Amino acid sequence: MASLHYKYAAMNSGKSTQLIQAHFNYVERGMTPLAMIPAIDDRAGQGVICARIGLSLDAYAFQVQEDLYQLVATWPDPVDVVIVDEAQFLTKVQVYQLAHIVDQCKIPVIAYGLKTDFKCELFEGAYHLLCLADKFEELKTVCWCGNKAHFNARVDQEGAILRDGEQVEIGGNERYIALCRKHFLQGMAFPPRHQQ
Repeated sequence: MASLHYKYAAMNSGKSTQLIQAHFNYVERGMTPLAMIPAIDDRAGQGVICARIGLSLDAYAFQVQEDLYQLVATWPDPVDVVIVDEAQFLTKVQVYQLAHIVDQCKIPVIAYGLKTDFKCELFEGAYHLLCLADKFEELKTVCWCGNKAHFNARVDQEGAILRDGEQVEIGGNERYIALCRKHFLQGMAFPPRHQQ
């Protein structure tokens, strides 16, 4: 039975690595996965999912207004699973479209993404995936102190944590650090010996 899965975590938890592995597993079994990524995330190039460990995967880059249900329903080849990276950037409408892909087309959907932004507020896509998904899985990563990290701190060039700004600012390790709640709330992006 097809299901809508949401796998979420803080930055640098291996979400894209796990997505690429899942894609490979489907291909290895003779199935056809459709990998997608929001066009807004072009850090590795348009339509490329890239993991920090060096793996990459070509994917369909979709626009914010694109109808994902129609896209999959009219895809020229059979699709066995839809795999979405950076799912926090989905709109409410697109999350509902993913649910329709599962319910109407009987195609499983696995979405990977962040849950909250650098202000600890839910992204639109994350909120609606938490409302609609059949299954949830939190992927784990660690703070510099060794505790579980589930907050995404945005930092400036000097490593100071930023608390204001637009919700969406595309970036990687140079811009975001995963922290535990204590160090996120204290504003400590690094151990004291690394503070300037």
